[in-house]
Amino acid sequence: MKIGILGAGALGCAMGGVLTEAGHEVWLINRNADQVEAMNRRGLMLRTDGIDRTVAVHAATTAGGVAGGVVDLVIVLVKSFHTAEAMQGATSLLGPDTVVLSLQNGLGHEDVLAGIVGRRRLLAGKTYVGGTQLAPGHVIAGTRHKLTLIGEPDGGLSERVLRIAGMFNQAGLDTTVSESISGALWDKLLVNVATGALSGITRLPYGRLYQAPELEACAVAAVAEAMAVARASGITLSIAEPVDAWRMAGAGLPFEFKPSMLQSLEKGSITEIDFINGAVVRQGAQVGVPTPVNQTLLACIKGIERGLAGFAIK
Repeated sequence: MKIGILGAGALGCAMGGVLTEAGHEVWLINRNADQVEAMNRRGLMLRTDGIDRTVAVHAATTAGGVAGGVVDLVIVLVKSFHTAEAMQGATSLLGPDTVVLSLQNGLGHEDVLAGIVGRRRLLAGKTYVGGTQLAPGHVIAGTRHKLTLIGEPDGGLSERVLRIAGMFNQAGLDTTVSESISGALWDKLLVNVATGALSGITRLPYGRLYQAPELEACAVAAVAEAMAVARASGITLSIAEPVDAWRMAGAGLPFEFKPSMLQSLEKGSITEIDFINGAVVRQGAQVGVPTPVNQTLLACIKGIERGLAGFAIK
């Protein structure tokens, strides 16, 4: 299968590397020229269990650099706030039967993508695969025993989703097809709601974040709001209690682990808050469920973003 990974940062490279090793033609699209040059020059270096290996990959800074243009599958992994811009610049990848799969954090990407590529192309999903950038073209790949869930946005099974899940599994990416992907998306959202904004506001890594009972109480309250919104929206959740999302968020992670929201702020970048706590607030307003804790967390992160050096207020 010919695959284009749109937003091939650490996670995209980790997934793209193992898919390439499984025999697929994978194009890693990343606007960082140093990253692309390093991969094209000496290959992608993947580190697993402390051991590096080199994978010969295709990389390009834009979709226009993909040989032959059209691909069978586009995996979207750009930051939430770049979704529209990135997909609008990648329409050359689309043929009559091209499938577009979002594996991004948060909620709302499918609606953005549908406005550009059409809803019939879309699959939705969540992945717990991880990647850490060590240097341009050098990534720690956390792919083993990390679950990915994919499904049709409107539910049910289809030949295409089963085919893509089978391809992922053959490449060593543990993948399950969900007949109700909306619930899986909300389950992952609850985990992000639990810690992302709080870590960003306090600038605390997980170890210190989990030492403060007051922060746990705030996190659990935010998750409880999100669960109430989900249930009012007809979403079936697998997470039973708000505290479970708090515990899941930190399970197995090192003391100094920093969620992506904190990492973004430390780099002076805006965050994906609009697609995480912001999504809870918007959906809560639609179904009549108050979300004061999430509104407060959203406001605090927005304030921090506006204080970042060089951030242009629009």
